[in-house]
Amino acid sequence: MSLTLTLTLTRARGAGRGRGRGRDDDEDDDEGEGEMVLGLGYRVLRVLGVGLLACAIGLGHAKAQDAEGPGLEVMSFNIRYGTADDGEDSWANRRELLFDVIREHDADIIGIQEGLRFQLDELRAAVPGYTEIGVARDDGFQAGEYAAILYKTQRFALAGGGTFWFSDQPETPGSIGWGANLPRICSWGRLLDIQSRRMFFVFNVHLDHQSQESRERSAQLLVERIMARSHSDPVIVTGDFNAGEDNPAMTYLLGLGAAGSELELYDTFRVLHPDSTEVGTFNGFSGESTGPKIDAVLISEGWKVETAAIVRTSRDGRYPSDHFPVTAALLVGAREH
Repeated sequence: MSLTLTLTLTRARGAGRGRGRGRDDDEDDDEGEGEMVLGLGYRVLRVLGVGLLACAIGLGHAKAQDAEGPGLEVMSFNIRYGTADDGEDSWANRRELLFDVIREHDADIIGIQEGLRFQLDELRAAVPGYTEIGVARDDGFQAGEYAAILYKTQRFALAGGGTFWFSDQPETPGSIGWGANLPRICSWGRLLDIQSRRMFFVFNVHLDHQSQESRERSAQLLVERIMARSHSDPVIVTGDFNAGEDNPAMTYLLGLGAAGSELELYDTFRVLHPDSTEVGTFNGFSGESTGPKIDAVLISEGWKVETAAIVRTSRDGRYPSDHFPVTAALLVGAREH
């Protein structure tokens, strides 16, 4: 029997609210007229695309608006940048295991952190059926790491997407801010689920590993961009947050305490496993799992969580990455009007 848990608006809140509007050497809408641009975007579905979307949405539109539709499998995976000098754990020695993990879980959407262009190309060749959203962080094209969103082409249509930088110049490729030594980015997309005729947003982030100021201000900018989206579709946030569960950047995203954001995201893993203690997601290629949980699939209101897990797959003592991937199986909840 699968456990389904519906999120509601009953979380206790603090008295006050804070408001707020990423190459690693050691570790790593714009849609139609009148809509806000969330970042360096894809101007898609303006003429033909919009018509295709309208047709897709129109098929069976008479179905009840509160139908849950098919399940949605989501994965967040820091795959460790492939040029790192990792010895026996180098990309060439672990990529087949990594591809196997992705095949096994068969996620509909994957938020990738630290992926370089050649890694993404190899992954998509080995596990066909995905396309991607996002640009590289160094130049807004192909130089440096991506925070790419992979999604299944047969299931989803892209209604808009882009990338922004965690800095005071979020639309400037390669911009660095707030004490970080490297560019930090968020890639996002608005997707139509062709099966359920529902639309939702996905944001994928990789926060800074050194600067706490960068983590906190990045969280604030992320919340600002999510809240400024032009549609009230539900939201998924995948990421390597480089912050434990009690870090102010995470508590802000989760709307906890007096300084929490107004958005209130939820960690899918904690929805189903609130008391788990061995939750470390950075393993350093050793399988260690006692550290902080820094990788997550977060959700807004409007989703139901069926399953959530930290994937600790290994083979002959080798791990696919220095992070464990995290997964969640979701259902779209009833629309609220």
